[in-house]
Amino acid sequence: MIQIHRIPTLSDNYVFVLAEAGQGIVVDPGEADPIVAQLTSLGLDLIQIWVTHHHGDHIGGIPKLRQHFPQVEILGGEYDWGRIPAQTRRLRDGDAWQIWGERVEILFIPGHTKAHIAYYLPVQGALFCGDTVFAGGCGRLIEGSPEQMVASLERIRQLPEHTQIYCAHEYTLKNLQFALTVDPENEALQRRYQQVVVQRQQGLATVPSDLGTERATNPFLRWDQPALQAAMDSRDPVRVFARLRGRKDLF
Repeated sequence: MIQIHRIPTLSDNYVFVLAEAGQGIVVDPGEADPIVAQLTSLGLDLIQIWVTHHHGDHIGGIPKLRQHFPQVEILGGEYDWGRIPAQTRRLRDGDAWQIWGERVEILFIPGHTKAHIAYYLPVQGALFCGDTVFAGGCGRLIEGSPEQMVASLERIRQLPEHTQIYCAHEYTLKNLQFALTVDPENEALQRRYQQVVVQRQQGLATVPSDLGTERATNPFLRWDQPALQAAMDSRDPVRVFARLRGRKDLF
């Protein structure tokens, strides 16, 4: 199996390093120095950078990484062309290739931005989803619409429940605090919140999470549940999501 290393960067970002046979791939490098230090410690040659979307806290480290690894490939969505520094490959929904014997598939998941993509490794059971799904939450709608985001979240929701969700921020505690305001009788959510409180008190990361846990506790993947439909006074998935997102934006 490919080794996946989590690097905390900036104030609350995570960068992920995939490692195999002396080579490395970096996902969403918001800053370079911690990544260079990790690559050096592991003895890895950086061969690719995977970018989920163009925001600065996901691409800020690219120029410096290119200085250290001038031959590195930089992959990103086709609609982010011109917004990701030195991008070398444009990726479309359904694109797939092999790396180190593992299949990589591209999911186009707009909503947070108009160009957002995810990298899915089905054998590994790993999804690198940037700011679309968080542990216990989802990203703000900055360029996309509720309709787009619901469609993107549904694609993710249909993946196998053991899929590990490698999201890009440590937002879990606050996300679950909000979730309890809209889904207070959810016992799985209550248990998860208590677990996350302890984890964060101990300085432990809560990422990755697994999709089964997200389906059971993340309100943004539960728009079809009666309790949330009642709380949002609608059975329409887009309306339930939009009202949830609006409340979260003000939380």
